[in-house]
Amino acid sequence: MAERYFSSTDVEKLIPKLTATMERVMGAHREAMKIEGEMKAEQERITMTGGAAFDRAKWLADQQRRDRLVERVRAGLDAVTKLGGTPKDLEQGLVDFPHMREGREVNLCWKIGEKVIQYWHGLDEGYASRKPL
Repeated sequence: MAERYFSSTDVEKLIPKLTATMERVMGAHREAMKIEGEMKAEQERITMTGGAAFDRAKWLADQQRRDRLVERVRAGLDAVTKLGGTPKDLEQGLVDFPHMREGREVNLCWKIGEKVIQYWHGLDEGYASRKPL
C-alpha cells in the first residue's frame, strides 16, 4: 500500500519539475551509455591488440566522466522518488504515481512530453496496458 495516493491534478502540478528532472536524467543516461559503449569497444580493441597503444589517461577520464553521469542519474531518480513517483523507463521517460481508482490501487502513468495526466494502469501492468482516465 502506498504512503500517498495522487490525483491527476496532484501529478499535473509536478509536471514542470518532473519534465526538467527527467530531461536531465535521460540526457545523462544517454551520455553515460554512449561512453560505456565506447569503453567496451576500446576494451575489446585492447584485448585484441594485447594492450598496444593504450591511452590510460583517456580511459581514466572517460571512466570518471561516466561515473559522474551515473551519479547525476541516481540523484535525479532520487528526486523523482521524493516527489512520490516511481521512475519506470529512462529511454521513454516514464514515471508512475500511486492512485486509487474505484477502490483499488493503480498507477497514474506519465510520459515525458505529456502536459496532463490521461492514463492509468494496474500495478501488475505497464506502459503497454495504459488505459484512459
